[in-house]
Amino acid sequence: MTLIKSISGIRGTIGGNVNDNLTPLDAVKFASAYGVWLLKRNAGQGKIKVVIGRDARISGKMISSLVSNTLVGLGIDVIDLGLSTTPTVEVAVPLEKASGGIIVTASHNPKQWNALKLLNEKGEFLNAREGNLILEYAASENFQYAAVDALGTYTKNKDYIQKHIDEVLKLELVDVEAIKEAGFKVVVDAVNSTGGIVIPQLLEALGVECIKLYCEPNGEFPHNPEPLPHHLEEISKQVLKEQADLGIVVDPDVDRLAIVNEDGSMFGEEYTLVACADYVLSKKPGNTVSNLSSSRALRDVTRSRGGQYEASAVGEVNVVELMKRNEAIIGGEGNGGIIYPAAHYGRDALVGVGLFLSHLAHLKISCKSLRDSYPAYFMSKNKIELTPEIDVDGILKRMADKYAKEELSTIDGVKIDFETEWVHLRKSNTEPIIRVYTESNSQAAADQLALRIIEEIKEIA
Repeated sequence: MTLIKSISGIRGTIGGNVNDNLTPLDAVKFASAYGVWLLKRNAGQGKIKVVIGRDARISGKMISSLVSNTLVGLGIDVIDLGLSTTPTVEVAVPLEKASGGIIVTASHNPKQWNALKLLNEKGEFLNAREGNLILEYAASENFQYAAVDALGTYTKNKDYIQKHIDEVLKLELVDVEAIKEAGFKVVVDAVNSTGGIVIPQLLEALGVECIKLYCEPNGEFPHNPEPLPHHLEEISKQVLKEQADLGIVVDPDVDRLAIVNEDGSMFGEEYTLVACADYVLSKKPGNTVSNLSSSRALRDVTRSRGGQYEASAVGEVNVVELMKRNEAIIGGEGNGGIIYPAAHYGRDALVGVGLFLSHLAHLKISCKSLRDSYPAYFMSKNKIELTPEIDVDGILKRMADKYAKEELSTIDGVKIDFETEWVHLRKSNTEPIIRVYTESNSQAAADQLALRIIEEIKEIA
C-alpha cells in the first residue's frame, strides 16, 4: 500500500510491510524521531511533556498507544486526550504548557489510513526545517531511550473538548445570544468520528437544535470522509426532510467545515472561509490569506471590505506563516479550513461554526441567500494517480514553460492565472497524486479547463 513521509508528519495505510505502510514499527520509529527532536530542542529544561489525541479511526487506539508508550520510553510525559480533534489538541498544547503535540489522524483519508500530525510548543504545525530534521532522525534510527527511573509518565485528560468549546464561546465575534435568538435547526454529519462528540455539544451550548447524522464515533465511515458534494447526498436529503436551516459537515479530525443550504444544495466548502471572513471583516477590517488552490472569492470579498489578500503555498503551516507576516485577521484553506488567530493559528471547524452561525444570525437571511450574495466562482478538483516512473517535477516545468506568457506562480507546483479562470497543478503532500484544481465562472468551464490540462499533462508525461 502506501507510506508517505513528509515535513508535516507520517501518513500511511494500516497493515503490510515495514517502511511500505504505517506499521507498528513505523509508528514507533517516527514517534521516536519526534521525541528525540523535542529532547534536543528542550535540552537542559528538565522533564518535558507532549499532548496526544486521536480521531475515531479503528486503528487510532493502537497507533496512539504505540506513540504514547514510545514517548514515555524516551522519558517524556504524555497527556492523552483520547478521542479528540485536531484543533482541540492544538488548543491544549499551550494551555498545558507542553513542548509539543501529536494528533493521530489521517484527516480526510479513508478508514484504512492513519497518520501522525506533529505540533510545536505553540500548538502549531512544524515548519519545513523542523520537519526535515525529524525525517533525518527517523532515517538514522539513532535513538537512546530512558533508563527505568527516568521513564516518562502517562496521564489521561478528557476535559479538553469542553475547554475547547468554552474557548470558542468566549470569542468576541461569536455572538452566542444572537445565535440563540435565531433558533436555528441544524443537521450534523460527523462521518462517525469525533465531530459527532464535539459539534453537537457546541451547538447545544449555542442553543441550536441538532439533528445527528453519523455522529457515533466508531470509526466506521458511512461514506468517503472528505466533505465534497458527491459524498454528501444523505445529509442533503436529511436537511430537506427535517426542514432544517442548514447542514453542517466535518471531516474525521474536525478541522474542515462544509455547509449545506436549506434547500439541500451545497454552500460550497470554498465558501465556508469566504463567509466567515466576510463576517469578521465586517466587524474588524484587516487582511486575509488563503492558499493558491483556494477560490478568488476570498480575494474579492477582502478587497470589497478594504483589506489586502495574498495567497500562500498549500499547507496549513504555509498559510499560518503568511498570515503572521501580513498580520491577517482571518485566513485558511479553501477546503473548509478556517484559521482565526483570535482563537489560535490552526484550522478549526468549531470556530468556523461559531463565526458562520453568528454571521447568519446577524444578517437574518437564509443560508442559500447568503451564498448567493457572494461572487459566483465554480471549481473543479481532479487528480492524476502517480506511478514511480512519472517525473512530476519535469511535467510541472514543461507546463510552466508552455504557459510562460500567462501570470504564473511556482511557489507550490504551478499556478496559471488566466483572465477569468485559473489552474493549479501540484504534487500532493498526503497522497501519491498530482492535484489538478481549476476555477472559472461556470462549472462547465471549470470542468472543461481541467480536462484540457489533464490531456496536456498526459501528452507530455
